[in-house]
Amino acid sequence: MTHRQPTRRTAVPDTSGTTGWLDPEPFLRGVAWLDRGRPVRADPADTMRLPWDTGRRADLPIGVRLEFTAPDAAAVEIRYRAEAPGPAPDAMRNLAHVFALWDRSGLLGEVWADPAAGGVVRIPLPAGPGPFTVHPPEACSPRVLALRGIGGPLSPAPPAPRWVVHGDSITEGWWSTRPAHGWPAVAGRALGWDTVNLGYAGAGRGELATAEQLARLPADVLTLAFGTNCWACVPHSPPLLYETTRAFLDLVRQGHPRTPLLLLSPVLRPDAEDTPNRLGATLGDLRAAMERAVRDRIAAGDAHLALLPGRDLLQPGHLADGLHPDDEGHRVLGLAVATSLRRAGFDAA
Repeated sequence: MTHRQPTRRTAVPDTSGTTGWLDPEPFLRGVAWLDRGRPVRADPADTMRLPWDTGRRADLPIGVRLEFTAPDAAAVEIRYRAEAPGPAPDAMRNLAHVFALWDRSGLLGEVWADPAAGGVVRIPLPAGPGPFTVHPPEACSPRVLALRGIGGPLSPAPPAPRWVVHGDSITEGWWSTRPAHGWPAVAGRALGWDTVNLGYAGAGRGELATAEQLARLPADVLTLAFGTNCWACVPHSPPLLYETTRAFLDLVRQGHPRTPLLLLSPVLRPDAEDTPNRLGATLGDLRAAMERAVRDRIAAGDAHLALLPGRDLLQPGHLADGLHPDDEGHRVLGLAVATSLRRAGFDAA
């Protein structure tokens, strides 16, 4: 993907009155569930069965964004409420509170808002109708309250195929420097899909309650990308992970019997590849068990299931901390997933 040279601007105060504000809900994308109007990433009616770490991460609006067309508008204003970032160097506080404007060709501009509990940001728009995407600052748990066009109207972007992605911190986008740089965002942008990110940092261990929630969630395409945390966070043996993978797929298929589904097995983790966990399993052993479970299901007749082995997709130089990809690693991984989905014919779903 080619990127235009982005522009950096700081937020401006709201001086244009209170008229013209629009309900954000028709413009929101990447939304799994709404809890009293607030996007959340786990079913609010079914939180008691989830592990504590999954529920905590599900409160963050990872991947939630605004998408719109604006043929005549010179800018978009967004009214929001957010948690102010905690004590941190000034550069990190600014990074945590940036609104980024994208289109399918790349980054168009970024607006740094004051690291405060809320306010209004104005984002200049280039000439042309769009569609445009605004990625809010996820780390500050922003909630978009309203938006409006300046100089012209806004319309919600046309609907796109809904791609639900479940995984762990790598799927959530850890160590990517912007929300738009995480691998699900990269792949969704390449495919033109509405990416719904259900990556839960520290979790993503094949929790069956999550599988049941996925079964009830509308989706045109599904991707599962868990397993790394089954090596040490909650140690699994190969037989346990094999059966967990089979059970997870069985439950998802109860709600999505023919929905295209890609399973991405764990990507490279050098410290775990050949190191036994507390049950004697290396990550290589666990990856092989997951992949065998998928291949066995395909052989049994699941024609809408595909496997992307993760071991060789990244190199050690792509890992920022030995586990999570950096921006380039996320880009490589996202494009590999998009290619795999196309080769499986799922991009026509």
